[in-house]
Amino acid sequence: MKQLKLEIGLLDGLDELKFGDSPETVKTMVGEPQEIEGPDNTDEDLDTIIWSYDEIGLTVFFEGRNNHVLSCFETDNPQTTLFGKKVFEMTEDEIIELMKANEFSQIDSEVEEWGEKRVSFDEGLIDFYFQEGKLVTVNWGVFVNEDGEIEEFDDFEDED
Repeated sequence: MKQLKLEIGLLDGLDELKFGDSPETVKTMVGEPQEIEGPDNTDEDLDTIIWSYDEIGLTVFFEGRNNHVLSCFETDNPQTTLFGKKVFEMTEDEIIELMKANEFSQIDSEVEEWGEKRVSFDEGLIDFYFQEGKLVTVNWGVFVNEDGEIEEFDDFEDED
């Protein structure tokens, strides 16, 4: 198992793990997950498999009905960095400024029904979740079709 550098790569992956990688590649680099969920065969859209690595605060999602590939990460690890900055040490305003400084300006924000505030940057496909003003989770990924191919975000912007 390799020691991951927890650097978020928007629309790319996490450190050397890249969106589109196979579950075998993830297992080689990160090891066996503590917990595996899915796929749920009741979902008529895409089947999702979720691997949890609790000891490093990382959840890995695989999507694609015909070919499961790495599609999304979620982390609560305080060592996680974005553009070289430790995001869990930053305020909401500091994260917004960091994203804007790196050309991500399409901001969407709302309080979720479970109480966390979500701040999203759609063009980076990243969500930051805050509880009582403190960052608690970051989720980022890509769109994957049923064949396990990564789809361009622009393909989805024009749909009604």
